[in-house]
Amino acid sequence: MKSEQQQGESSHQELKTSNNYGSVMEDGDDTTGVSLRCLSLYTRGGGGCKVGAATTDDFAHLGNGPKPVCGTHDTSIDCFSYGVERFWKRNYTKKNNFEAQNNAMHVFLPDDILEMCLMRLPLTSLMNTRLVCKKWRSLTTTPRFLQMRKDGFYPSPWLFLFGTVKNGYCSREIYAFDVSFKKWHKIETEVLNGRFLFSVATVHDTVYIIGGCSSRKTHRGVLVFNPLMKAFHKVASMRHARSKPVLGVYEVNSDRLTIKSQTRTRTRTLTQTQTKTRFLIIAVGGVGSFDEPLDTCEIYDSSSNKWTEIQRVPVDFGIICSAVVCNGIFYVYSESDKLAAYDIKHGFWVRVQTNPVPPRVHEYSPKLVSCGGQRLFMVAVSWCEGDGEIGRRNKAVRKLWELDLVCLSWNQVLMHPDAPMDWNAVFVGDKNLIFGVEMFKIFGQVLEFVTICDVSDPNMDWVHVSKNEVARDMDVSSCVMKSMAVVHL
Repeated sequence: MKSEQQQGESSHQELKTSNNYGSVMEDGDDTTGVSLRCLSLYTRGGGGCKVGAATTDDFAHLGNGPKPVCGTHDTSIDCFSYGVERFWKRNYTKKNNFEAQNNAMHVFLPDDILEMCLMRLPLTSLMNTRLVCKKWRSLTTTPRFLQMRKDGFYPSPWLFLFGTVKNGYCSREIYAFDVSFKKWHKIETEVLNGRFLFSVATVHDTVYIIGGCSSRKTHRGVLVFNPLMKAFHKVASMRHARSKPVLGVYEVNSDRLTIKSQTRTRTRTLTQTQTKTRFLIIAVGGVGSFDEPLDTCEIYDSSSNKWTEIQRVPVDFGIICSAVVCNGIFYVYSESDKLAAYDIKHGFWVRVQTNPVPPRVHEYSPKLVSCGGQRLFMVAVSWCEGDGEIGRRNKAVRKLWELDLVCLSWNQVLMHPDAPMDWNAVFVGDKNLIFGVEMFKIFGQVLEFVTICDVSDPNMDWVHVSKNEVARDMDVSSCVMKSMAVVHL
């Protein structure tokens, strides 16, 4: 028989052996061998210390050995293994994360693949990527990159609103509306500060700002605005100073084009490279330096960077209020409801007799719009019921008319849902879309509406895409000064 002292030592040894497979004993723990941590878990759970979740085979050989001190016979994983497992996972994850970060620092994409990724980004994201590093900025500003982006048809339409007025001064801000995300952006520039009543025209991915006034004079100068680069540069000035000239853009596709001026005929033969990039800008009418209406016309040739004065509009045509290039012909419309066409290839004017002439309210200037280069539209304000002044039973509405280029007849296509509050509403065509911006003052506040119409849709209708977003801080004179351009970026 063993003495009581030997039995105590044996019990103490068994307790140590049991704790090697059970809980970790803290200094000062009770001789019963139950960890204080396990005891708290045990009293909460009912049925043992179930801190482990899954059954493991690592401790299967312990089935015939000493029983775990904390837990029941069904406990599959003890406190010690749980603590070690957590420690191992935590350190292993840190190690893997460190190695992954280390490896990521040595991963590089070839420039051509990086270009393919960047050129598919929306413009807003593309502008943000230029702030990442000098290399990305360099890649996204090369002519090759911009040409690849344009050829890949990734750009989306943007509306650029010019000529706003704040606190009595011409604003230096250009407002850009992203049609895809329906969000306005603001671009600040000092170049246009103090310049107003200019006209704008879109050529590829740039905007030409032509003529206008300042506090002292009427301008002949022409500026080119590149939205992607947020940069301006000058090209050749017009022969005549003009404010609010009427513009048209014609892309040259033939190998040979004749520009007939009033003094001589100029014929230019183009190379294949010039044919793809050459374009003409036609400037007609406007107001001169002494506030006189102009009937002179001139053409800017991008291949020579020169303006050439061409034949004047027909006699007694009236004041030109709108113009557009459609199907290779430059159409102009006057405030006296006369339509004329300039044949760009042959260099002469012809009067166009249409029947009937769309009835309209003469206080509102009509706007010619070309869609797809083949369809000619006009947006005009007409009486909804009868003719005459606005009365209780008469209502003015804005209507969309299309000209049949074969029969030369105007056909009403659509009616605009909004009341014609803006006397100088702007409408611009782009492919199969017509964009409209109306800005007016009501209840002491300047408001604006942006609408879009898809003329290729059989159920065409006007859709509101933005309203009351940017005009609240503008002066009411912005309604008259504003101009708009559509650019694919």
